[in-house]
Amino acid sequence: MTQQLHVDRNDPWVKKVLVQMPVPTLKDNTADADRLRRAATKAIGDSNLSIPYSLLKDIPKRLRELNYNCEVAAYEDDTGWTLIDIFPPRDPDTIYGIAMDLGSSTIVTRLVNLHNGETVKETSFHNPQVKVGADILTRIHYCSQPGGLEQLKEMLLSEINKRITGMCKEVGLGRNEIVAFCAAGNTTMTHFFLGLDPYWICREPYIPVVNRPEIITSKDIGLCINERAPVLVLPNVGSYFGGDLIAGILASGMNHMDEVCLLVDVGTNAEVVLGNQDWLMGCAGAAGPALEGGVASMGMMAGPGVIDRVWIDPETREIEYHTIDDLPPVGICGSGLIDLVAQLYLWGLIDLRGKFVPQKCGKRLIEIDGIKHLVVVPADQSGTGQPLTLSQPDIDSLIRSKAAMYTILTTITKTVELSLNDISRFFIAGTFGSYIDPRSAIVLGMIPDLPLETFVPLGNTSLQGATLALISRQARKECLEIRDKITYLELNVNQEFMNLFSAAKFIPHTDKTLFPSVKQIES
Repeated sequence: MTQQLHVDRNDPWVKKVLVQMPVPTLKDNTADADRLRRAATKAIGDSNLSIPYSLLKDIPKRLRELNYNCEVAAYEDDTGWTLIDIFPPRDPDTIYGIAMDLGSSTIVTRLVNLHNGETVKETSFHNPQVKVGADILTRIHYCSQPGGLEQLKEMLLSEINKRITGMCKEVGLGRNEIVAFCAAGNTTMTHFFLGLDPYWICREPYIPVVNRPEIITSKDIGLCINERAPVLVLPNVGSYFGGDLIAGILASGMNHMDEVCLLVDVGTNAEVVLGNQDWLMGCAGAAGPALEGGVASMGMMAGPGVIDRVWIDPETREIEYHTIDDLPPVGICGSGLIDLVAQLYLWGLIDLRGKFVPQKCGKRLIEIDGIKHLVVVPADQSGTGQPLTLSQPDIDSLIRSKAAMYTILTTITKTVELSLNDISRFFIAGTFGSYIDPRSAIVLGMIPDLPLETFVPLGNTSLQGATLALISRQARKECLEIRDKITYLELNVNQEFMNLFSAAKFIPHTDKTLFPSVKQIES
């Protein structure tokens, strides 16, 4: 499936142009490189054009093979334009690059036609570094071992190159034809990708090696695309606010809006941006894993057979559900878990503390090793042959995560003396945002009780933003402007955070007036 992004096609920073040169003669014995530079400069429309040494060596042979009639790819940085490569004259409208969401758990790679923004091919895969550690902190500590950083980078680049090669083969492209690359990821993943030591990111005073990486070539990193292709890595604000959030702001367009907007991206952490075209504030907190379905005993990432929606039948009082690809259930993802717990609360199977109510649960409530479990899917209906259950610790974990989420939202709005009711648009990014039912999240008190039309799911904004920055000069420039505009709120030193957190550890909240629609549902 192809996707068209709305960009200014006349504003690329990577382009391919047709170049025709007169063949050398005794009367015109201009050097090959000068001849190429003069013709390419005219075609690109900029007088500042350089030819890298690695290409210089190939020019005499390549120009003569093509009879001085060719296409050249070039990219623009702060110093001007640089030639990437020479190609046979075919179609300058077919120029390819790769945008990447460099996630700590999942990586998504998109092959893009840079001329029109069309997605040619897209693939997602698990980050191989998970084998070393599921969390970023474990990987940072691993880098302290001899060869640890090199091993993590090799794991990452090897898998990325494998996937790029596979995509090229599927669409019939040579890897040399991919002439640009843009990646968006959190600060630590950016360091792993660039092979930079992340040691000080997690140690006071939390300093990255770099926040604004310069454009480098793919050969410098080890990517298996054109060796002179520019690699753009979106900038970070600091240790806990990465290029994936910059990409999210860019993709949402909130930096161009008059009204106050919220952007929430739930991954390993919950990352939040508040603001509009005049100001932006960001923060991050540990609210992600349970909301992704990664903490519950039957929790899983979204995939075939995973429960993504849950409801309780009003007549039979049975738990009903939908699974991805309509397969027998094997687990539950974040959106399904939120639905499930919200439904259990609305139907009285759990109380406002999230504790099971035995008389309402009936025979569905069992004990396993002394811990209460609710049978959601009996063994004979399960795709695993075992019952799928929700334990009391699972609910407790979700309550803590939802409380953290709501507290992050409350804290950041209070900091700028706003109310959550002042939010005009509430953007929800990531896979979480694509599947979550806002009504269920409101019931739990995870997100504010706003009109449903306020909530806007955006999908993978990290990938979308990386794609925009890949194909548009203005978008690339905006990434730096967004970065310089952001004020980062450090929650670890915020005294009010814990007080607000304690109040949010009830369903929907200790102050039920904050959630009037939930009160109506209960009545």
